[in-house]
Amino acid sequence: MKTVRVVAAVICDNLEDKKKIFATARGYGEFKGWWEFPGGKIEVGETPQEALKREIKEELDTEIEVDDFICCVEYDYPTFHLSMDCFWAVVKHGHLELKEAEAAKWLTKETIDQVQWLPADVMVVEKIRDDIK
Repeated sequence: MKTVRVVAAVICDNLEDKKKIFATARGYGEFKGWWEFPGGKIEVGETPQEALKREIKEELDTEIEVDDFICCVEYDYPTFHLSMDCFWAVVKHGHLELKEAEAAKWLTKETIDQVQWLPADVMVVEKIRDDIK
């Protein structure tokens, strides 16, 4: 099975006191409308952090500060294996303008389960749940 290496940003409102996280709804494909943490594929020669900064600039026209590594999710979708490095991040410059996603929301501890997460992203939500105040 083909392995796809990607990165995802768990963009929060404040790294020291995380109250909100940013999520986007896919605007295309088999999982259109499902929610995920923004990011994308790592290109040859890029570090995961470089890939994440590039992807967020492309998808959301925003510059982020990449912070601590959260986890690496390994998940088997029907047609490929996903290896996803996830990092905490904050907006450094920009307004999180949607270029590819169909919707976006800032979610709190109380609202994090009110969206339909992509299967791999469910694992990230479980990992960060206790970090959100």
